[in-house]
Amino acid sequence: MLRVLCLLRPWRPLRARGCASDGAAGGSEIQVRALAGPDQGITEILMNRPSARNALGNVFVSELLETLAQLREDRQVRVLLFRSGVKGVFCAGADLKEREQMSEAEVGVFVQRLRGLMNDIAAFPAPTIAAMDGFALGGGLELALACDLRVAASSAVMGLIETTRGLLPGAGGTQRLPRCLGVALAKELIFTGRRLSGTEAHVLGLVNHAVAQNEEGDAAYQRARALAQEILPQVDIASGMAIEGMCYAQNIPTRDRLEGMAAFREKRTPKFVGK
Repeated sequence: MLRVLCLLRPWRPLRARGCASDGAAGGSEIQVRALAGPDQGITEILMNRPSARNALGNVFVSELLETLAQLREDRQVRVLLFRSGVKGVFCAGADLKEREQMSEAEVGVFVQRLRGLMNDIAAFPAPTIAAMDGFALGGGLELALACDLRVAASSAVMGLIETTRGLLPGAGGTQRLPRCLGVALAKELIFTGRRLSGTEAHVLGLVNHAVAQNEEGDAAYQRARALAQEILPQVDIASGMAIEGMCYAQNIPTRDRLEGMAAFREKRTPKFVGK
């Protein structure tokens, strides 16, 4: 079978807007790479905090929020893929060591930022895919749940385990897991803090695909990239926005638009005439 070469650009951090880049990606916990050649349009976010197994700490969350804000404005991004640079881990969840040093008020603010992060992922204007090649626990699974699609290695381990730590899922897990699996099953998994393998998660419908892990430890990423390649020809946000703009322009001079606005102002039922 003929394989098309995927051209890879180097990983880079996205610096805060208005700040000069020092050109060094080594200190960044979140890095970005846009694929080239036939995979142009696929952008990858690399989560790379090996010292804490990609735990969701202050710096990690801030860098990911800023990265998403910049990528959201980039119309070249047609599929966004989340992957880990730490072997055996997708995201280990909350940084409990860091959180232990926070005051109650600081914890509340930080959890709100986490919710905002997950909502930004869920609302991203291009399809998003989580490549789960290892542990995705607590907030790590909540991050994956915020993505449109999930691919896991069969040996990956995932779960909303907060109840085993005296906590509750606080970044959307109580809302997104029931929408994915149904209320009763989601309650069971949250109440027990049960951990699932990638294979078990696929049987339940929590992930779209489960694949046997390879020697490199990136089988889920490889499958996720293949899925992104399959999606790529179907996604053209720029054209869709242009069509939307043309349709709206046609609506502006219509009598029905003016009637609808007048009816809203006068608090009455509009009388549309199809013109």
